[in-house]
Amino acid sequence: MTPRQTVWSTVIGTLVAACALVYADVTLPTQVLISDYAVVSGGLAPTLIGMLALAGACLCLAYGLAAVDPSRTAATRVLLLAGAAGLMMSAVFPTDPGTSQVGTLSGEIHRWSSAVVFTSLPVAGWILARGRKATPLWNAVRAISVASGATLAFYLASHPASITSPLIGGSGYYGLLERGVVLSEMALLIAMTLAAIMGKTTVRAAVTPPRQAGPDTGQPDTGQPDTGQPEQQELAA
Repeated sequence: MTPRQTVWSTVIGTLVAACALVYADVTLPTQVLISDYAVVSGGLAPTLIGMLALAGACLCLAYGLAAVDPSRTAATRVLLLAGAAGLMMSAVFPTDPGTSQVGTLSGEIHRWSSAVVFTSLPVAGWILARGRKATPLWNAVRAISVASGATLAFYLASHPASITSPLIGGSGYYGLLERGVVLSEMALLIAMTLAAIMGKTTVRAAVTPPRQAGPDTGQPDTGQPDTGQPEQQELAA
C-alpha cells in the first residue's frame, strides 16, 4: 500500500463511520448514547459498520506511519492499534440497553473497550504532534487533540454513572458530549493522516534532486570525468 493509498483508505474509513453515525441519528429512534443504536430495530448494521470502518481507519493510519516514519511513531502506532482493538471489541460485545448501570459481562467489556477508544486516540494525536514544527497541519492535530481530550473530560463528568453528573446537570446533555468526542476523534484521524503521511510524502518529493545535465551541452551528465580533450577522429584510409 502506497502512502497515497493509505491516506485515501484512512479518510474513506473515517467518512464511512461518520455517515453511519449520521444515518443512525437521522433515521432511527433517537438514542442517548451511540452504542444504544445496536439494540434497537435496524440499528445493529449501521453501528457495526461505523465501528469497524473506524477501526479499519486506525489500522490504515498505523500502517502508513510505520512505512513513512517508523522511528518517531512507535507509541502512536501502539495507541492506534489499541483504539482499533477497542472498536472491534465494542462491536462484538454490545452495551446494556436503557441503563447507566452495567448488568452483563458483555456490557462490562463494551464499557471498558469504549474507554480505551476514547482515551487512546487523543493521546495518540498529541504524542504524534509533539516536537513537530508549527505548520498549519500539525497545529490542527494539536488543537483537535486538546479539544477531543477536553470534550472527553466533560463527557465523563456528565455521565450519569459519575458522581459529578448531578452537580452539573449532566443527564441532559451527556449524549451530545459523547457525539462530540466521537466526531472530534474522527477529525483527528484525518488531520493526523494528512500531517504525518501526506505531508511527509510532499516533503520527500520536494527535496529529491533533479537529474543534472552536463555543462553547456544540454546532455545528461554521465558521471565520467571530463578530460578536456576532444574525441579522436577515425583517420580515413
